[in-house]
Amino acid sequence: MPIVATDSISSYFHDVVEDALKARRVDATEMASTYLVALLTDFARPDVRAGQALDRPVSFLLDEALHTPDAAERFERLRSLGDGVLYSCGFFGDHFEAKGVEQSYLVGIGSVAYGGASSMLRVPSEDAARRLDIYRELADKFTSFVGVFAEIADSTAAQAVAGSRDLLKVYERWLKTGSDRLALALTSHGLVPMRGAKGTLQ
Repeated sequence: MPIVATDSISSYFHDVVEDALKARRVDATEMASTYLVALLTDFARPDVRAGQALDRPVSFLLDEALHTPDAAERFERLRSLGDGVLYSCGFFGDHFEAKGVEQSYLVGIGSVAYGGASSMLRVPSEDAARRLDIYRELADKFTSFVGVFAEIADSTAAQAVAGSRDLLKVYERWLKTGSDRLALALTSHGLVPMRGAKGTLQ
């Protein structure tokens, strides 16, 4: 994997997120894009919260979070669950699909988690709520933000090709996602990915 020269990991992710938002044509507030940068930074240097975000079935985690008596802990659990699902769907969506877990199910869990966190916020007016409630935006645009993270994952995989093993990983990910970015990476290494009528390669 190439080493990226940058002043800080967060400034690197800022550029990556902006590029992915443009590539996926996702309209996000500055607060949302900043949140996505912070989330990527957290998972690049995982702490205990990040490592345990999805340590058990997500439906159990959501139920426990929604029924946690202490408001501060409930908010943290909901936020953490939303973060974990968003990151995991974007970077490892094909892993869940291989296990028979529909992405739409995970998106629903993540959206409900962020929506629950949003409902706990107290702001002075409805207009302020629309401007300040980052968790409502994350809930409403959850599918789009998963796509942004998937774009970043594809870009990272495409840039990391250093040998035949990496190229095979890119190829396998392209088979699952059909990503244009991955197809371009394969083409730049002399391979022309094409699908047959039933999804087989020609």
